[in-house]
Amino acid sequence: MGHLAASGGERGLMSRRGWIILGTAAALLPLFALLAWAAVQQQGQPPGTGINAQFGEVRVSESRAADFALELADGNTLRLSDLRGSVVMVDFWASWCGPCRQEAATLNRIYAAYSDAPVEFVGVNLWDTPDAAEVFLVEFGVAYPTGVDTGGGIALEYGVRGIPEKFFIDADGTIRRKYVGPMPEDVLRGTLDELLSEAPAQGG
Repeated sequence: MGHLAASGGERGLMSRRGWIILGTAAALLPLFALLAWAAVQQQGQPPGTGINAQFGEVRVSESRAADFALELADGNTLRLSDLRGSVVMVDFWASWCGPCRQEAATLNRIYAAYSDAPVEFVGVNLWDTPDAAEVFLVEFGVAYPTGVDTGGGIALEYGVRGIPEKFFIDADGTIRRKYVGPMPEDVLRGTLDELLSEAPAQGG
């Protein structure tokens, strides 16, 4: 006899189901939009990486810091080995990273406070768009050398798994500390002071 025509009650049930499906889809649209935005912002982000929202120290085996060349925002190129003799903080960050934005003012303030000491900060931008990175630098008035790790090779060499991550390198070029998450000012100052106290006297 073939399929029977749906009764009025069945048609009403089907109609309600349709509205429920449409309503659910509409409610999920903002989530889809957010995911799409994140995918665009986090260009080239490898799987298994993420945001380090909590501060902590990661034990490192003291070893020579891998040299790298970083094209800076001003068009110049910085080599890590050129900074030998200074205490160096290498910070891996991205413009869309909340903790990176949270600590930006602190990093700028401490960088300025140690301007007369053999200390250098180097910002390495990851998984970002050039335009978004530039807006971040202008918005927060970042004064220290910063560039984009375009191919992700520097992050790979240093084993970066999330951002922000910071590596502290002593005057001899040895990695001495690694921290993840937004860094408290007192810990940042304490780490710099410790490494400066161990550095050879300038001109000695």
